[in-house]
This record gives sequence, C-alpha cells and structure tokens, in this order.
Amino acid sequence: MIMTPKSGLFLGVSCVAAIAAVGCVFELTSGNPEYGTVVTGAILAISAPLTIVSFIAAVADARANNQ
Repeated sequence: MIMTPKSGLFLGVSCVAAIAAVGCVFELTSGNPEYGTVVTGAILAISAPLTIVSFIAAVADARANNQ
C-alpha cells in the first residue's frame, strides 16, 4: 500500500489527536486538570472523534490511490 502526502497528513493528525485524547483522560482522572475540567473536557470531546475520522480518511485515501 502506497502512502501519499495527503494520507500521511491525515495519519499524523490522527496520531496527534490520539495523544491529546489520552492526555486529557489522564488529566481528568487525576482529579485536578491543569487547564480546568471544562477546557480539558472540550479538548477530549474534539480530539477523540478527530482521531477516528482522520484515521479513516488516511486509510481511505491510501486505498483510493493504491488502485
């Protein structure tokens, strides 16, 4: 499977968003988030779906360019 720059960008966004989501979970479970519960929860609410959507877009783009 060939990775294009576009699918690589989507995959990079997916990785960064996944790291942000995991960090937010750890911050929220610690009981005292550094940026506050609302901001950390908002980051989590954005980064978790972004992880999934950008990963699916990366795979779809790579498959489309493979054929």
